[in-house]
Amino acid sequence: MIRRLVIAFLISFAGLYFAALGVLYVYQRNLLYLPNAKAVAPSAVGFDAQETAVATADGERLLAWYKPAAAGRALILYFHGNGGGLDGRGERFRKLTSRGDGLLAVEYRGYAGSTGSPSEAGLIEDGEATYGAALRLGADPSRIVLFGESLGSGVAVALAAKHRVAALVLDSPYTSIADVASSRYWMFPTRLLVKDAFRSDERIAEVAAPLLVVHGDRDDAVPIRFGERLFALAHEPKTFIRVEGGGHLALGERVPEVLDWIARTLSM
Repeated sequence: MIRRLVIAFLISFAGLYFAALGVLYVYQRNLLYLPNAKAVAPSAVGFDAQETAVATADGERLLAWYKPAAAGRALILYFHGNGGGLDGRGERFRKLTSRGDGLLAVEYRGYAGSTGSPSEAGLIEDGEATYGAALRLGADPSRIVLFGESLGSGVAVALAAKHRVAALVLDSPYTSIADVASSRYWMFPTRLLVKDAFRSDERIAEVAAPLLVVHGDRDDAVPIRFGERLFALAHEPKTFIRVEGGGHLALGERVPEVLDWIARTLSM
């Protein structure tokens, strides 16, 4: 009797486990990409920039915010994280451009104001389109700074591995989405299931530009160990800012320090 109950329990558990596994596999992009619901103008969040559009090579049209750089300053190509959109970064954009640096930030495909559906290949194509748009706007690669936060760090690393840029800044980056998923969903074979792995650990060795990583030591979304591992794989020159007590996206507390680093890097 007890044996039959144990067998029945194990069968039920196995059924639930594989059902959960199936749901995780099928809906993983719904868990990874959390777009904003409605596009807003830069002025609605107090950011003095113009709204424009960026066309991708595969036919998508992306909403973009653009603020030109002052003479001799950097143009920051900004790639945000998985949650929300440009409208949630107004304060950060104001701080980053407070000294005359310009900014070009796109809304990924599938996010508010942009066409298409998000995927790793798609977001990297969005990054390529953004870099191309910056060149068409007259930006010199020696003045382009790639900036990636969280999920967007994977886009920024992929771009920096292929193109000439002045610098790469990463806020709360990871080695790969597969690593982060495995730490969170340890009970599942996530490495075998992840569709969009964003293997920054495999791409970072191709980055020649100076690197700045900022990570909070209490980041519970992307634990700091992943940022430290990625940093260890990168070439010099590189700088790591550890924000004591900082959570996810801790760079906001260190913007002046980051702007100083960008200015020094561009003057080298």
